[in-house]
Amino acid sequence: MAGRQTLGATHGSRLGAARLAARALATCACLLSASAPAARADEAVEKAAITARLRGFSDAFNARDADRLCDIFAPDLIATIPFAPEASRAAICGNLERLLARPDLRLDYAYPDIREIILAGDLAVVRVIWTLTVHKSAEQDTTEEAGIDIFRRQPDGRWSIARMAALTMRPNRLLD
Repeated sequence: MAGRQTLGATHGSRLGAARLAARALATCACLLSASAPAARADEAVEKAAITARLRGFSDAFNARDADRLCDIFAPDLIATIPFAPEASRAAICGNLERLLARPDLRLDYAYPDIREIILAGDLAVVRVIWTLTVHKSAEQDTTEEAGIDIFRRQPDGRWSIARMAALTMRPNRLLD
C-alpha cells in the first residue's frame, strides 16, 4: 500500500479526489452557464444606459441647453480634441457654451453612430461617430467626427465621460 501513495494519498483516495474535482468543475460550469444570461442582461442594461447618455447629449446640444449638455462629462474629464490635447471639463463646456450662444448658427447633432461599447466593471470604452450639421445664412455644412470615449460609473451610478479623444475628419467650414 505504501508504494501506491503519492504525496500522502493512496490510489483509492486519489480516485475519490478526482471524482470530487470533476463534480466541482461540473457544478462550477453549471453555475457559470446559469449566470451568463444574467451577466449578458446586465451588460445590455449598462450599454443601454450609456447609449441613453450619448443620445441625451445630442438632445441637449440641439436644444442649446449647455448645463444639461455638460452633465455627461465627469468632473475630472480630460479630452484630447483638435488643437487642445489636454482639455478639461471647464474648457470643453466653455467652448460648447460659446458655440451654442451664437445666434448666427443653426446646429444639429444627429444621434451618434455607436460602433462599439466594451464594458469592464465600472469602465466602458465607446467607439462613436458624431455627425454635425451647421447652417449659417443660406449655407450648410455637414461633418463627421470619430471619437473614443471612456466612461466611468460615477458614485451616483450614472455613466459619465472621464476621458475622450475626438478625431475630426475635417473641420466644419462654417465654424470659425
